[in-house]
Amino acid sequence: MSQRKEARPPMTLRRRTKQDDDFPLPDEIVLEILARLPVKSLLRFRCVCQTWYSFITNPNFISTHLLCYNNNNNNNHDDDGYVIHMPRSPSLSQICTVASDRTFETISEFRIPFTLQYGYLQLGGSCNGILCVADYWTFATMDVYLWNPSIRIFKRLPNTCLPQLPTVALGFGYDSQNNDYKVVRISWIDPKPMSPSEVQVYSLSSDSWKRVELGISWMPKFNFTLTFPFVSGHLHWMITKIEGGGGGQKTKRRCTDMILSLDVNSEKFKELPLPDEEGKCIKEGLASFKGKLALIRYGIGAQPYSTLCSIWVMTEYGVLDSWNKLCVLPIENPSNFIGTFTNYGLLLVQKWSWLVSTNSELGRNHKSVLIDLETLHEKEISNQVDFRLDLAAYMESLALLDGANVVSY
Repeated sequence: MSQRKEARPPMTLRRRTKQDDDFPLPDEIVLEILARLPVKSLLRFRCVCQTWYSFITNPNFISTHLLCYNNNNNNNHDDDGYVIHMPRSPSLSQICTVASDRTFETISEFRIPFTLQYGYLQLGGSCNGILCVADYWTFATMDVYLWNPSIRIFKRLPNTCLPQLPTVALGFGYDSQNNDYKVVRISWIDPKPMSPSEVQVYSLSSDSWKRVELGISWMPKFNFTLTFPFVSGHLHWMITKIEGGGGGQKTKRRCTDMILSLDVNSEKFKELPLPDEEGKCIKEGLASFKGKLALIRYGIGAQPYSTLCSIWVMTEYGVLDSWNKLCVLPIENPSNFIGTFTNYGLLLVQKWSWLVSTNSELGRNHKSVLIDLETLHEKEISNQVDFRLDLAAYMESLALLDGANVVSY
């Protein structure tokens, strides 16, 4: 979900000149009007005159326009939001699809504008209209891009000069204190326990990477959602904290599963405990549910070969006692479970079953549904989606318009 920006200092307005006779309104009124217009109109209005071009491309105006968008979106709860999704599979002509987050009906499509060197794509996250997209073949060879489809601009991030380990995961968030966007890259050797790991942070404002020290022994847990949810200004992922077992003594290692969070503003880490739940956990992952941190956990059901999915939500960020079990769902096949939420809080699930055709051949039928977790009502969506997809919030914005070393297409 996009994060609200703090109000920026007002733009410095210039003295009016004779060339302003065609626009008799004061600059303050012009800016108020422009800040409430859609992105496509603003892109066209850059050609009206040099003054309007300067207004629209000014960083303070870009922040003000985004703030107006968020305020309008928060005040109109009945309006549909949007999500963008793309398949997580090898292809040289990837398409991103924008859909309604209530119905998942297709609104528009975007073709990836940059040349793919490796062919595998991963959506690292979305924030204020910017998508973080990685192109890779092996995780040690990865190109990372920031891309704003609504204004047709992208930027390829510089390669990190720090050591690169074989397995990599990405996160993307907005630094509200410094009006900066940051990409977090975690790499490690999998599945070797006590293996070295690297946490690196890229800052858009400095256009550079740096290493961030964690200070504990740990290894990432398998997270089927693959993304780091950005909630309350923090990025989150599952880890196993490792204590003991060091030195020459034969001490037993103690492993504790927990959530690791990174404050994008301060770049400081903290640990969040998981909720207590009885029964064996098969696998679990993190997500964002209506702006709150959510945990999706699989367990074994009462019936043979049955699987249950419990969904927990942290209602008050950082407070252990605020973990609330929202619901428990039966899942036929966990391997095909998409396990992601739309902005509206609907869970996207793919269901399938075996059918016998007229010629007695066994076939598989599958459908994609949206589940309302409060009513458990299921609604089948018309367009089928691959369960191996990445999904994130989407909005139109001017972010990256004033960026350096960006490419327009």
